[in-house]
Amino acid sequence: MGTKGALTRDELEAAVAEANVPVLLMVLVHLTGDLRWLEAPYLPGRAKALDEHPTGGLPPQVQAEVRAHTVDAVLAAEGRPAAIELPDERLLERMLSVCMGEAVPPEQARMLRAELAAVQRRAGARDGAAGAPATGGPRVLIVGAGVSGICAAIGLLEAGFEVELVEKEDQLGGTWAANRYPGSGVDTPSHLYSYSFAPHAWSTYFARAAEVHDYLRRVAREFGVEPLIRLRTEVTRMAYDAARAEWEVTTRSGDGAIATRRYGVVVTAVGQLNRPKIPALPGLDDFAGPAFHSSRWPDGLNLRGKRVAVVGNGASAMQIVPAIVDEVAELRVFQRSPQWSTGNDDYFRAVSERTQLLHDHVPFYARWYRWRLAWIHNDRVHPSLQVDPSWSHPERSINPINDAHRRHFTAYIESEIGERDDLRPAVLPDYPPFGKRMLIDNGWYRALRRDHVELVTGGVRAVTAGGVVDEHGAEHAADVLVLATGFEAQRLLAPIEIIGRDGRTIRGEWGDDDPRAYLGLMVPGFPNFFCVYGPNSNLGHGGSWITIAEAQVTYVVRVLEQMRAEGLRAVEVTAEAHDDYNERVDRAHERMIWSHPGMDTWYRNRRGRVVTNMPWRIVDYWAMTREPDWTELARE
Repeated sequence: MGTKGALTRDELEAAVAEANVPVLLMVLVHLTGDLRWLEAPYLPGRAKALDEHPTGGLPPQVQAEVRAHTVDAVLAAEGRPAAIELPDERLLERMLSVCMGEAVPPEQARMLRAELAAVQRRAGARDGAAGAPATGGPRVLIVGAGVSGICAAIGLLEAGFEVELVEKEDQLGGTWAANRYPGSGVDTPSHLYSYSFAPHAWSTYFARAAEVHDYLRRVAREFGVEPLIRLRTEVTRMAYDAARAEWEVTTRSGDGAIATRRYGVVVTAVGQLNRPKIPALPGLDDFAGPAFHSSRWPDGLNLRGKRVAVVGNGASAMQIVPAIVDEVAELRVFQRSPQWSTGNDDYFRAVSERTQLLHDHVPFYARWYRWRLAWIHNDRVHPSLQVDPSWSHPERSINPINDAHRRHFTAYIESEIGERDDLRPAVLPDYPPFGKRMLIDNGWYRALRRDHVELVTGGVRAVTAGGVVDEHGAEHAADVLVLATGFEAQRLLAPIEIIGRDGRTIRGEWGDDDPRAYLGLMVPGFPNFFCVYGPNSNLGHGGSWITIAEAQVTYVVRVLEQMRAEGLRAVEVTAEAHDDYNERVDRAHERMIWSHPGMDTWYRNRRGRVVTNMPWRIVDYWAMTREPDWTELARE
């Protein structure tokens, strides 16, 4: 893996001085082939919680030795291939465990080796080392031009398929185009919240929404997706024509024009968080000032000197409140139940120019840095989310590790509220940590401590022309009303009318809140239809959804490639395979934290079934989607 050019020794030394030492050890193994860097005294310690642990806990003299040898190795490697370009699985497993400071399961090595090999293949293709992809096969419609839709388009284009995308909004980007509220940004590290094949020079460690949106536009442009998108075009209906093995898709454009086109395959990529959830509050339409959902923040809204009410305290509210607290005259937050959150010293930190040089010029650094983030934020926490039936405190936690998490997060929250003991019962959750998605504190608790901020616990009864009435009947005056009330995550694909084989409909199969799909992707009776970011494919245990999107796209592409190779008209999952998969999903969830009765969460439907989250580790799902199991698919 090459670099983007040479640095002088002084420049390289300055950059390496800021580097993550465990990552540098991996760079040294690649460049020199010397495995002593995987032995004492160079063995890093384990990172605590979500901390990057950049020194690995190594003594200063050992850190200095590693940095010095890295400089020498990088300079010596200029213009030459690495000693170990692609480690075998056994060596990669050893490297992973050393880099992470703990034993990493061998299956993680298989996944990461495949990613590294794929990156190298793409690099070879860009350099002209690979031939042109085959062409032909069914024409594919992708519904949605956000993270998933762009990923699907790139994968299908590279495989030689004809692709069109439709997007109901006036620009691509999905949630990152829609959510422009103050403070909007990722709660996953930027270098992880990016496609494995499209790195980016992020300006901060946790990117703001505008930068993520710019990134998606750049990727869509560079990979040839942008010209294929029809904006302001909403799909209203799609019906499968069994005689022709095609989908007849009806769209409505922004000017109201209705059009119908036919496609061999449909891929929906509309996401789970694309339709705002507006609570049915009496009097909402009578509010005299601006009232809007957080994902529909008005351009140019001036909050200076205003009394602002925020309904909700989830991820969006936690970003909005600290971002506007210095601007408003009064701020009231209406909270139904508290959330678990933790701090991160990197949340607002800029990526320095020297650190960016590491990513751009030091071979393998960017890749290993990303893998290290992936382990810390993804599957590492998964075992602690399994319910221990013998645990003696199920009301507060689900196992000893989860209870330790509770103590750690409790201590953090108490440190942030300081002397405001009156806030403690209101902000400390009484359900186990990770029962809802963990949030990152970006000043939330310190904002709640401010004199002009009030946290109102309990529900909202009604809205009046001049304020919000809480569940106790007290009215709180407000000039602006922000509804940070989440999305219709359980009503997947609504309001599109989708009609499959023999008149079956998605709504008839799923109802309003019980979506089910094989691998989160396919539904029996709906041939040549794939639902990216479908049921039970959300990541509840942390990490980057993009990793799952890439896995799902790999599966879709390989199914369609086989269809093309065999000249198949249609492919659909069998009812038996679909039902078996969902039974396994439900059984796994029964043993996991999201089924804990002590909280309400948008992960579960009215009957308590988890319908949004997958119960698997990322590496498990990657293995499931790596190659289609054709014994579970019906061909025509």
